[in-house]
Parts: sequence; structure tokens; C-alpha cells
Amino acid sequence: MAPGVDKVTIGDYEAELEDNLEVLHQKLKTKDYHPKPVRRKTIEKENGKKRPLGIPTVEDRVVQAAIRNILEPIFEEDFLSCSYGFRPNISAHMALAQVSKHL
Repeated sequence: MAPGVDKVTIGDYEAELEDNLEVLHQKLKTKDYHPKPVRRKTIEKENGKKRPLGIPTVEDRVVQAAIRNILEPIFEEDFLSCSYGFRPNISAHMALAQVSKHL
């Protein structure tokens, strides 16, 4: 995966993982953590058009994953089985299959 605006790769972050996580933990505890801007990149699609991408830093991805791991189980309980938007192990293809079934 490409690095964010800080140019730190996953390998770089992993090389000093314990120290990086300790520093991140302290920043979060003291409310000194601030997400960095997202790196903008465009990639070419098969049809010749370009698709914009936003690439967060590795540290921001770690924070996003931690937040998701905490919040997802809490909110997942409240979703109805007919809700398909951005949920774990559920896809747009499953939603379309359900619509086809009901038609």
C-alpha cells in the first residue's frame, strides 16, 4: 500500500512498531493526536478515465481501525438484517440478490 503525506510506509512503521504505538497511544491519551491530510492520487481506469484516491497515513489507518474495532460491535447490534450499507461480511451484491428475490 502507498504511503500517505508523511511518506511513511507500512514497513517503516512496522520496523519500530512498539515505539510508534506507544507514541500514538500517548498522543491519543493526551488528546494531542491530529489526523494528517490525506494524500491525493489518481489512478487510470480501464476505460481511460481517472479515479481519485485518498491515501491516509499509516498512523491514521491504525487509529481508524482501532475506532472501527470498538464501535462496529456496538452499532452492529442495532442494524436490521435488511441493512446492507458498509457492514462487515455484507456486500452490494447481497443487497441486489435480495431485491431480485423480492421482485
